[in-house]
Amino acid sequence: MRTVVEHRRAALALVAPLPSERVPLDAAEGRVLAGDVRADAALPRWDNSAMDGYAVRAEDVAGAPDGPVVLRVLADLPAGSDAEPDVVPGTAARIMTGAPLPPGADSIVPVEATDGGTDTVRIDVPPRRGAHVRRAGEDVGAGDLVLPAGTLLGAPQIAAAASVGAGDLLVHRAPRVAVLSTGSELVPPGQPLRRGQIPDSNSFGLAAAVRAAGGRALRVGAVPDDVDVLRRVLTDWDGAAPDDRPDLVLTSGGVSMGAFDVVKELLADHAGMEFVSVAMQPGKPQGLGRLPGGTPVVAVPGNPVSALVSFHVFVVPLLRRLRGLADPDPDAERETAVVADGWRTPPAREQYMPVTLTRGVHGAAGGAGLVARRAVPGGSGSHLVAGLARAHGLAVVAADVEEVRPADVLPVLRLGRG
Repeated sequence: MRTVVEHRRAALALVAPLPSERVPLDAAEGRVLAGDVRADAALPRWDNSAMDGYAVRAEDVAGAPDGPVVLRVLADLPAGSDAEPDVVPGTAARIMTGAPLPPGADSIVPVEATDGGTDTVRIDVPPRRGAHVRRAGEDVGAGDLVLPAGTLLGAPQIAAAASVGAGDLLVHRAPRVAVLSTGSELVPPGQPLRRGQIPDSNSFGLAAAVRAAGGRALRVGAVPDDVDVLRRVLTDWDGAAPDDRPDLVLTSGGVSMGAFDVVKELLADHAGMEFVSVAMQPGKPQGLGRLPGGTPVVAVPGNPVSALVSFHVFVVPLLRRLRGLADPDPDAERETAVVADGWRTPPAREQYMPVTLTRGVHGAAGGAGLVARRAVPGGSGSHLVAGLARAHGLAVVAADVEEVRPADVLPVLRLGRG
């Protein structure tokens, strides 16, 4: 039986970071940089005011503690002004936050330390020389590295790129994932069901998971347990034009030992495909490899909890590599939580228990942190998809642990993170 780590390594070997493309800043959120971003100039680009107030010569107002100093106001400088009035002895310039520091001035007096005058201004509190002045280049210098390749772009990173003049960014293409579920019992949600039929939840859930993990989901829906139909579907995707071909095919169902396990029946004899048992619960039966045209395929079990657990354990790392992230393994982002309730574990299999997470106080010392509770009393049963909806994460129990007890500390893989 293969370990979780071994199967994840096999999945990651199927893919490499996708090619790059240039996108405008407002389309870059959630993408991964394919090239470094460097400052095109110093930032700030000029000495500027950090406060609304008055630009002064510090020596002109040094005597303010002994009595107010009155200066003539020679200019108004709003943010964005390109005016350059010369602040000579006995004068000041009214200035707004972000406006360039005018020649001759070396300090800013906040408006709160003045009478707010417009023709003349009374300075009640002297500033130290250089007070409230943002110096040119104190954030970054021209040519400095701002964002390295491999950076995941969120709001702070996009703002930083914009601030140094990057109007568009070189990013890895978002992975396209064809998502299909198998099973003649599957019916589109909302349609009437006869005895033995169930709604197709996997294709919708897995497509949503792909999007949450930074990919583009191409949802096929349910395919019946018919080898010829499945062959046509997979052949169409595998032979599609380059701009339409998926970077990954993700199937659910049909990978176990049943008489109608159509994915395994169709693909088991293909070179480069393998179907294995992985020492985990849920999610023991797994398949992966390449279709004849070279498209990577990951085949996960059909039980809904097994499918979503398998997605987070195996497919998320694969998508991270396709997206160009420097570290494709999300294990580095695991958190730890104290267990509030105990449970038995399957022998010799790594368990992924859906849990709710709350902030609480625990332990003899009263330490605060995450507290984990089973999302449903049934625990990690592979069919309990409604209970999975309440889960915030998956508590990971090592294969050599026989029982989880209250107050045990476990690593937790957050659901919904890419």
